[in-house]
Amino acid sequence: FTARFGVPPVEWHSDISAAQKRKSWRFILQGRASVVVGARSALFLPFSHLGLIIVDEEHEHAFKQEDQVIYQARDMAVLRGRLDNVPVVLASATPSLESWVNAGKTGSPPRYNYLALPKRVHGAQLPEISAIDLRATPPERGRWLAPPLVEAIESRLKAGEQSLLFLNRRGYAPLTLCGACGTKVTCPNCDSWMVAHRLAGRLRCHHCGHESRPSNDCTACGAKDQMQACGPGVERLAEEVLIRFPEARFALLSSDTVGTPKAAEAFIRSVSDGEVDIIIGTQMAAKGHHFPHLTLVGVVDADLGLAGGDLRAAERTFQMLSQVAGRAGRESRPGAAMLQTLEPENPVLVSLIAGDRDAFLAQEAAARQAAGMPPFGQLAAIIIGSPHEDRLFEAIRQLASTRPYFDSVQIYGPAIAPIGFLKGKHRARLLIRADKSVNIQHILQDWLGTVKLPSSVRMQIDIDPYSFL
Repeated sequence: FTARFGVPPVEWHSDISAAQKRKSWRFILQGRASVVVGARSALFLPFSHLGLIIVDEEHEHAFKQEDQVIYQARDMAVLRGRLDNVPVVLASATPSLESWVNAGKTGSPPRYNYLALPKRVHGAQLPEISAIDLRATPPERGRWLAPPLVEAIESRLKAGEQSLLFLNRRGYAPLTLCGACGTKVTCPNCDSWMVAHRLAGRLRCHHCGHESRPSNDCTACGAKDQMQACGPGVERLAEEVLIRFPEARFALLSSDTVGTPKAAEAFIRSVSDGEVDIIIGTQMAAKGHHFPHLTLVGVVDADLGLAGGDLRAAERTFQMLSQVAGRAGRESRPGAAMLQTLEPENPVLVSLIAGDRDAFLAQEAAARQAAGMPPFGQLAAIIIGSPHEDRLFEAIRQLASTRPYFDSVQIYGPAIAPIGFLKGKHRARLLIRADKSVNIQHILQDWLGTVKLPSSVRMQIDIDPYSFL
């Protein structure tokens, strides 16, 4: 960066020390920091001469902060740009539907200028994407890699090229249950399964962080040596890679194994230097890394993100699979991406294989518009929680009895949340949908301002929610 622009960037994120933050704050306030590279909170720094805001990978759902103060950093960047009268660049190879619509791609007057970059860096070609129909060529029992993917990895190993196996699931297995009585190992603080992490020798809840030691004996029925791991995580995938390709050098890329910037830098260097043959990674592997020797990406479960009732499930899956497929063939060697799926006819996968991003976005936009969903309508979520279940139900009754009725507004709920018990609190949700012409904040203020919730009940309001759990 310094060699290209002549100045070093000032960093701003949670991993820098308090002393460094104080120093950076003063530099920025005094106008001595020419460039700041930061996380979401960098938007609130006291820039004295702000001239440009760039939101890289603007489609990333991580820009939405969902705890404490809830906000969408991409939208906040646009707001700050308007307040400071400076240009804002939203950069992405897989733009969010909101930005795509704002660029006028659905025929409405554009609010954003649209600049296209038609070529990859260094003139590299896009990877060839194909589907592996697991109904026709399933893996062997107890394995997760289908024969066509295994053959493709073998050919890369012979050619001295690297492969990436992508599975967006940390740990060894997402579920542990008793083979005798079927009891699942769940978190005491959440309505969720404990995830097996065999490298750490622990069971972990990925919602609250609770940990426990694994046991082979069932605590419910007392059966001995009956606890079974169900489903694959990246650690279990690594186990299969070790068995199938014993001579290959492999490495895990997940937040459990590469948890600091220094560890990430060391990992990237080792891959770039050709010290790794097979990378096994979670969504961290899709984050814009440039591995010059990587020519094959295998997506172990392309259907994983499509399940559930998430409004943005299709969009998020398309973006993530496009990004991870784009890791292949970034230099002179051609790349390929192979997607293991039980539903190759899914519109998301069809568009992805055809390389037709705009067709997917047009289809998704039409579906959202027909349903009156964002960005063509408005959503607001009300989440209430309490350690005491009886007080939560009292709050539910109050909200239900005072619920307003308006034209062009629908209120769904209150109902127990899909994760009804989270971090020691019982939870319920409401979802409000309104037309664009409605002042949804005014409706919420008039309604909720009259409700007196029981003590210990906490309420959160999330405008344009990304999570529906």
